[in-house]
Amino acid sequence: MAKPKVILQLYPMFPSDGEEGRKAKRPLGNDRELYNKILHEWDEVVIEADEMGVWGLGTIEHHLHSEGYEVGPNPGVLNARWSTLVKNANIGALGYVVATQDPIRVAEETAIIDHMCDGKFFVGFARGYQARWTNILGQFSGAEATVSDKSEADHFNRKVFEERVEQVIAAWTQESIEFDGDHYKAPFPKDTGVQNYPAREITREAGAVGEVDEQGNIRRVCVVPKPYQRPHPPVMIAASKSPESIQFCARNRFIPTYFMHTLSFVEMANLYVEEGRKHGVEYALGQNQNIVRWPHITKSREEYVQRLLDYDLDIYKNFYGPFFPQFPNSADESEYLASMEKSGIFIGGTVEESIRQWKELFDQVPSEYITLIWHWAQVPKEVMMEELQLFMDKVLPELEIPDFEPIPAVAAE
Repeated sequence: MAKPKVILQLYPMFPSDGEEGRKAKRPLGNDRELYNKILHEWDEVVIEADEMGVWGLGTIEHHLHSEGYEVGPNPGVLNARWSTLVKNANIGALGYVVATQDPIRVAEETAIIDHMCDGKFFVGFARGYQARWTNILGQFSGAEATVSDKSEADHFNRKVFEERVEQVIAAWTQESIEFDGDHYKAPFPKDTGVQNYPAREITREAGAVGEVDEQGNIRRVCVVPKPYQRPHPPVMIAASKSPESIQFCARNRFIPTYFMHTLSFVEMANLYVEEGRKHGVEYALGQNQNIVRWPHITKSREEYVQRLLDYDLDIYKNFYGPFFPQFPNSADESEYLASMEKSGIFIGGTVEESIRQWKELFDQVPSEYITLIWHWAQVPKEVMMEELQLFMDKVLPELEIPDFEPIPAVAAE
């Protein structure tokens, strides 16, 4: 038997004295001194978490959070910095909102980081659910934010997303590429290629075979560097409710990352196994699965409730709730607390209560990966690190999973 691989995922969330304190300091996301303090404290968090034995350290891509809730506009820069700080942990992002990105740029950036950390790197992709920034940064692709509502915009976003992910894989794994996607083409213009390239002679003789045609036009491109890992780094895909995301992961050997209630997680984990079998991949239940939870490990039930109030209620009420209808909305504080626990994404209490809840979860799906999120720096660093240490020392040893054989990644066809 083995232990789950633990990933610490951080935003950060700028601290304030609750919702009213956030309003009083508007726009908190503009506070230069606070961000500088948080950024350098992040180094300490990364080093300490690495020493505790976490498998991975991750962050997000979210933009324009003037309220200071999830300030994470460039995961690649942070990952590159962390590569100089960690000794054992993997680093990565959960993840790049690839429908708003150029796939070649993502492939290049992530390949460089994979080299910087000598292959201890994972890459996450997400579809994007926040219109305030997804619609702006994604305007060149036409992709709009979506919450998996089966709408026309949802369908279009998925098509762009899946095309982009597949193009990143191709850029990583093929010597040279020629994209003729519905939403992205390379070289461009596709019909003619890049015409009259001045250095065509040396490219024809020293570049990748087929880059230059007989007329001296660029007809393929070679995306360099290739990742350090062969054929490419592990890929994680954020999923909140959509079966289509799980099916996409299963057939491509990606790792679905579940931001969802336990009942939905169990259903989707079984779907992943079934879908993999259809495509010739025999996943064991829990293998290549990544469950996300927001924990608190406290001395008492009362302290657990107080930490929910102090560190989580503001963002849950004002941010998660409006975006995700599966998270119940309520009128007063006590009802919000009840809805937070019913949401299934928060977990904890005393060490004994935490162990019981985690074991109940793992009895249903022995997930290979666990992603833990604290709303740091709203949660003070010392509180978060104390809770993480308790999880690593007390809870994790109680969780057992099969000794899964690695599922090898595959190159693009």
